[in-house]
Amino acid sequence: MENEIIRNLLEALEFSPDNIPLRLQVADMMMKERLYEDAAKQYQLVLDKQYGNSRASAGLAASYYQRQKYSAAIVVYEQIAGGLTKDDQVLYIKSLVKENSIEQAIALYQELLGQYPDFTDDEIDTALRMPSSGDMDDLFDGIENSDDAYFMEKPTTRFADVGGMSKVKEEIAIKIIQPLKNPELFKAFGKKSGGGILLYGPPGCGKTFIAKATAGEIDARFINIGLHDILDMWIGNSEKNLHEIFEMARRNKPCVLFFDEVDAMGASRSDLKQSAMRHVINQFLAELDGAESNNDGVLILAATNAPWSVDAAFRRPGRFDRIIFVAPPDEPAREDILKSLLKGKPVEAIDTKKIAAATADYSGADLTAIIDIASEEKLRESLSKGSIQPINTKDLLTALKQHKPTTLEWFASARNYALYANESGLYDDILKYLKIRK
Repeated sequence: MENEIIRNLLEALEFSPDNIPLRLQVADMMMKERLYEDAAKQYQLVLDKQYGNSRASAGLAASYYQRQKYSAAIVVYEQIAGGLTKDDQVLYIKSLVKENSIEQAIALYQELLGQYPDFTDDEIDTALRMPSSGDMDDLFDGIENSDDAYFMEKPTTRFADVGGMSKVKEEIAIKIIQPLKNPELFKAFGKKSGGGILLYGPPGCGKTFIAKATAGEIDARFINIGLHDILDMWIGNSEKNLHEIFEMARRNKPCVLFFDEVDAMGASRSDLKQSAMRHVINQFLAELDGAESNNDGVLILAATNAPWSVDAAFRRPGRFDRIIFVAPPDEPAREDILKSLLKGKPVEAIDTKKIAAATADYSGADLTAIIDIASEEKLRESLSKGSIQPINTKDLLTALKQHKPTTLEWFASARNYALYANESGLYDDILKYLKIRK
């Protein structure tokens, strides 16, 4: 019956070829009948007569998608991106997924979910690794009822296990540890246990390690969250998931909640074009404030390699109001790190003091790389000689020539911010480390 109607309408178009509404109606009916190639011809005829017709363009793109011509569909969708219906947006996103343009697909899906928060699509959700809301509910129900669930742990690491970092330990102690150990004293001064500390510095210098040691020091649970994971994997549910993570921490007080790479979320809101991302940031700020919940006993640590990219709103009192520079390990700390890294390996007469003195500006991660380079070389030698050849001081000094400190590039950028964008004195510690200022 439907095909007969299409045939009758096509006959009518022969007598009235410029009838755009009729031709569009025919093309739409062809799409419903899965006559995708015929529909594409009709949409193209409309566009030939009326360039830019959005309905014809969207129909043409849909016909391309249905015929698995995803690149062609994307080209058309890009031309009419501002006037797409929800169904058009879904096919646009699916086309991008098919062409493996995942980042663009994620960005468009965020926009779609901003308009239609309850929208779900199994194919898109699976491709973009977003659990369904039901899965997330099950996940957080499990977290609520289990001490061992998901990303919560109870570290055994203590401050004594962390080499150096005396100033960092002192700041964390007065802000986080002592209020828990001496609640009445701090209460007398109007201070609660909890609050936020932002750790910043070059990568590989132990920011995550000190956060974990903080939890171990007070026998607290530790939750390690990568914000980029939340944004990438839980797209569309980000606000809800952030709230649930904070609620999980509140249910398990005392709890150290650690956000790594916080600049992934804390970028200046004025720089964000996507309203969906701004909503996530505002949710994070509301959770930090504890506006609707009590954060007493929730100890919030965050780390960033780029403090200059973090929105100033994150640094207001009650949020991350203590900002601590985590410098590369000093010489005694480097010696402690080297001894720890060499423990259990075949070694002979290593002068760790000499190596520590030769590794100024090396991060803990850099020292690990040096040990790895020396170990690999001795492994080759051991295989060649048929017996274990232990690592010695010369081996480590040779490895030093192959691996330079990675912190130098970070300090090159940080120096400019410290010199020219330091109105509040936030980066004074960088200047002191670089011996530019006392």
